[in-house]
Amino acid sequence: MEIENIYQSFKACSTVATDTRKLQQDCMYFALKGDNFDGNKFVKQAFKGGAKYCIVDDTEAILNKNCIYVENVLATLQNLATYHRNEIKIPIIALTGSNGKTTTKELINAVLETTYKVKATVGNLNNHIGVPLTLLSFSDDLDYGIVEMGANHPNEIAFLCNIAQPDYGLITNFGKAHLEGFGSIQGVIKAKTELYNYLKQNNKTVFINSNDPEQLKQIADYVNVSTFGSNENNDCTITFEEANPYVSINCNNLKIESQLIGDYNYGNIAIAIAIGTYFKVNAESIKKAIESYQPDNNRSEIIEKGTTKIILDAYNANPTSMLAAIKNLKQLKDENKYLFLGDMFELGSEAAKEHQEIVNFLESNFTKNIYIIGENFYKTNSIESTHKLSSFEDLKPHLNALKLHNATVLIKGSRGMALERIMDFI
Repeated sequence: MEIENIYQSFKACSTVATDTRKLQQDCMYFALKGDNFDGNKFVKQAFKGGAKYCIVDDTEAILNKNCIYVENVLATLQNLATYHRNEIKIPIIALTGSNGKTTTKELINAVLETTYKVKATVGNLNNHIGVPLTLLSFSDDLDYGIVEMGANHPNEIAFLCNIAQPDYGLITNFGKAHLEGFGSIQGVIKAKTELYNYLKQNNKTVFINSNDPEQLKQIADYVNVSTFGSNENNDCTITFEEANPYVSINCNNLKIESQLIGDYNYGNIAIAIAIGTYFKVNAESIKKAIESYQPDNNRSEIIEKGTTKIILDAYNANPTSMLAAIKNLKQLKDENKYLFLGDMFELGSEAAKEHQEIVNFLESNFTKNIYIIGENFYKTNSIESTHKLSSFEDLKPHLNALKLHNATVLIKGSRGMALERIMDFI
């Protein structure tokens, strides 16, 4: 069936779904295939759960006239998203980067929604499935749509740009993330700047942190640029004041005190301020939005349990974000500090080197209460006072023996390590 006809059916639906456990009445169900599942086998369940139409690519899954057969369900989802994007014609802001994407996206959304009707990517639905689902959730009465884009291999951002066709874009930073797919930090830079390349080719606008020389280099010959940073030559001047532990910044003599920890969050906050300023959100509204935003989902949360302060940053980790979190802990004035650090995934052949570098930095800056968990950290060379545990199970006896008082605890690791489980022991 032609995409135009599928779009007419989509318009008659309440929403779209790819999981029969999360259906809404009168939705359009896309029977996606994965390594361990085939959505075509759940069509009957989808109709029973309230689906109005089911998009399938297996003839045996055609149960009635409301089953729409296509050659490839995933490609149809992506094509439908682009078709919808072009029909509603709202301005779209896209963002990617190695660290801070979701926090930055939430901050931008918080700032813009003070003045406009906006909608953003839910959670971290930022891949080849998540981006189309995000676009299909947008309506033509929005003033702006915000789309987060993630990638773990080259050409993925370019592919997502062709689906979303953004009008504005930014990169939070370049860091040592997904080295297994990108090969090196240069590979990361090349892949992330696929967003800038798309915007440049289509004469769209880029937001640039002028404090980042690598980003400036990437857009040296590009005209449609709005800059922000601590330098007065920027379109929006935003200076960092302190992070003890929360980040405070100054924008045009207006002090903004966030609820985000770590100087590494300066860039994420500055992006949201710069975009709000660009789109004429008044300064007091920007200030209120930033100061009201509270991190959640294990991302740089500060949680207090009795006399213990916990920095819970266990949603994900790579060498860049891990080092930034450790440096932030070091500069805090608290005396009694504990570090629980889990393996960093998707580093490929660089895993041993990157984990050893983290251990070297740790042991040069902390003398006690260091706990490193996971197979990669377990293989590193370390001094006797560093507790090396190959698994979370091996960590449990240490946690049971801890008696924390007036302590500051950092918990940081890749998602697969699920180090938020430490919270049950504190």
